[in-house]
This record gives sequence, C-alpha cells and structure tokens, in this order.
Amino acid sequence: MNLNIEQIYKDAGAYLEGHFKLSSGNYSKHYLQSAKVLEDPKTAKLLAEALANEIRKSGIEFDAVCSPALGGLLAGFALATALDVRFIFAERVNGEMSIRRGFEVKEGERYIMCEDIITTGGSALEAAAQIEAGGGKVVAFAALANRGFCKRVGSNIDSKPNCKLPCDKPLFALADFDFAMYSPDECDFKDIAYKPGSRGN
Repeated sequence: MNLNIEQIYKDAGAYLEGHFKLSSGNYSKHYLQSAKVLEDPKTAKLLAEALANEIRKSGIEFDAVCSPALGGLLAGFALATALDVRFIFAERVNGEMSIRRGFEVKEGERYIMCEDIITTGGSALEAAAQIEAGGGKVVAFAALANRGFCKRVGSNIDSKPNCKLPCDKPLFALADFDFAMYSPDECDFKDIAYKPGSRGN
C-alpha cells in the first residue's frame, strides 16, 4: 500500500508552516506535529502497520521497540503493537536520557529505536546509548517521517553531515520531508519563532 504521508499530515492539521524553533535549537519554516496525526487511532494503526511492513521486508531480527520520550511514545507504541513485540521508553532526567519505571534491558536483546520524526537523530541516538549500556543491541532506527538529514531505506536522499545516526544501521521511515533548517546564526525570524517541540525550548 502506497500512502501519501504528506497528505495524511495535512489532513490532520499536522503539516505546519510558519516560524518554528525546533528541539535541536535550530529553526525552520515548516514543522510536522505528529501528535495531531497519531491522536486518531485508525491513522496511527495505518501508519504503524505500513512502517512495520517495511521493517519486516528487510529481514532484520528484533525483540523489542524503544522510543525517546516524549515525542516518540505514540509512534513507538503503535509500531510495537504492529510488530507484536515489547515496548519500552527512555526519558530525560536532569537533561540526560535514562531508562526508568522498572523497564529492564535484557542482555543481547535486539531493539528498534523508534521516533515520530527523525531530524538529525540526536535523541534517538541518546536513547540507543542507554539500551546498549544495559546490554541490549540497537539493530535499526525507525520513524513515521524523515526530515531529510539522514538516509532512510528506499530513499535516494543521502545523509547530510549533521546526521547523527550510525551509517551501519538502517533507518526505516515512510517519507522524506526535506525542509530547510537554519542555525541560530543563520535565522532571521528567531525572535518570533513558535516553539512546538515536546521539550518546550
């Protein structure tokens, strides 16, 4: 099934245009508000099943899904449900990613790290480090959408220098959104930027 991911975001009022400050501290004139898409369980199920199918086709072996909170929680849980595997999440404590709430990472357990949106992959990589510190292994990264900084399976967009994801592990996503992003030094609209990210910065 070929889904028009951009149209799904637009229909949900989740494809935003304006002036935005991203969680990374950079700026953009576009923002994808995945929570608006995922508030509809039918849409969440549709997207998660499409992403799960892409992962299954690859033949990668996995045991569980992990997401960084807060943005990745809904996407990660929906993906784990579609894949019928365990789901855990990492969250920030005093600015550092941590796995808490009684979650245990088993030695040798294989994880897919899932976000709603992958920009440079920084948060996913921080959460992945916690999985590996606990003895687990991150075998792939996944997201509903890719902001175009990292190369995903099935895309002709190459990774850009600011992609933080490891090149030896696949990224699965349903679509690329190659929006321009500006550093604070490059941005001419930062004084009026809206801050929609889950970290509120």
